[in-house]
Amino acid sequence: MKDYYKILGVQENTSDDEIKKAYRRLSKEFHPDVNPEGGERFKEIAEAYENIGTAEKRQALKTKGQNPFAGTDFEQMFANMFGGAARPRRPMVPDKIVTVTISALQSYIGDSINVNYFRNVMCNSCSGGGGNRKICEGCKGQGYHSMVSGSGFFRQEVRKVCNECNGDGYKLLSRCHVCDARGTKPTAETIKIQLPVGIDEGQFLKLQGLGDYHDGIYGNLVLQIKMSNVDGYEKIGNDLILNLYLNLEDLKKDHVIIKHPTSDLKVDIPKEFDSSKPLRLRGKGFNGSDMYVKLHVRFDRSILNQQRTI
Repeated sequence: MKDYYKILGVQENTSDDEIKKAYRRLSKEFHPDVNPEGGERFKEIAEAYENIGTAEKRQALKTKGQNPFAGTDFEQMFANMFGGAARPRRPMVPDKIVTVTISALQSYIGDSINVNYFRNVMCNSCSGGGGNRKICEGCKGQGYHSMVSGSGFFRQEVRKVCNECNGDGYKLLSRCHVCDARGTKPTAETIKIQLPVGIDEGQFLKLQGLGDYHDGIYGNLVLQIKMSNVDGYEKIGNDLILNLYLNLEDLKKDHVIIKHPTSDLKVDIPKEFDSSKPLRLRGKGFNGSDMYVKLHVRFDRSILNQQRTI
């Protein structure tokens, strides 16, 4: 079993928030868009967070660790030992990871968004086969040769890749001119998804069968969420933050009206205020949490020079 705590650089007693911070930092560092060589490390980090991201998941992992046979494929194990036929293995297709940038307000309302991305789809001209195929006579389409040693309880099967077909199980007689024998073609896709309410930076959404085509099946599309500050709004935990910029005319008013996903809100401007201390609007954040309005003053200093001249 992988040491997920070591992968994220945390301890078993680390809090959920600290684990999430470690995950966000590492996923940004090794994201394929930033680090082209970090693809495998990025997937490993995502897998680790999926397994220990919450206290419930950590407890489940601990319970599984106490049972060394948890998750063991006994059918395959006994098939190898006694020479029986195991169930066919489903080919593994790597997940296609796409970064989606959303705003805090889109997360707040669970907005519907369009996702544009490229993926490899099955070539219709050759039905994904790459051309005319012939089953390999050397391995009878298995892609490997079996060598059995021992007997009874100590019977063991070792598989060796077929040299004649390089493990494909078939030989290509003629190449498809449409896909150049790849069996796939790149295609631009647009899908519409509904965001879960309160979704956060670094979280993933897995969509079955919307990834790349490979060897007869489609892999999954995994959307990694990235938060962008739009119109001064941002999300920190369950708090909704608004950076509100006031000019000299705004400072003469007793209140301002700000936009909120539920309705416009009236915010009173104190007679005296410290811009380092935000105003709290109770219950206006995510899941009943609070909203904080940070007041910033923005004005043109040349106006002061004009007044001095007059």
